[in-house]
Amino acid sequence: MATLSVTHTETITINNTQYGGTNNFSITGINEIVKRLITVTTTEAVIATFSAAAASAGHYVAGDAKYIRFTNLEALGGNFITLTFRNQDNDEVAIKLDASQSFVFNGDNTNGMTAVFNATQDADAASSTNFGSLTNIQADADTGSCDLEMLIASV
Repeated sequence: MATLSVTHTETITINNTQYGGTNNFSITGINEIVKRLITVTTTEAVIATFSAAAASAGHYVAGDAKYIRFTNLEALGGNFITLTFRNQDNDEVAIKLDASQSFVFNGDNTNGMTAVFNATQDADAASSTNFGSLTNIQADADTGSCDLEMLIASV
């Protein structure tokens, strides 16, 4: 088993003052890494599924998946990708991933991608919202095909 170390760093100086920062965290017990390069077309397609069933090609155990990173490999000024996350309640949230940008979806520290989001209109941090488990991720490109890098780390 391995430890995944993640470092997010922002570096910016305005008027000789540094406003950036660095955050480090580690996820222990990682024993599976899947890194894929996916050609995303303008037709929405499922790029990963999650449930309690055994892992297989393109399918991940929801409770074991702890970290997912997406990077749009288009050059700056290029095409964006829409990532759509769905949970078992059929709640969906769509994220625009612009050219050269990355998006990280961290799993629950204990339960992975189980009970991680709710996308109902009235969901808010102060409510007793029931979070749903991630069931699939879909992707589609804006105006033409482009490449997406996806990395999934599981225990």
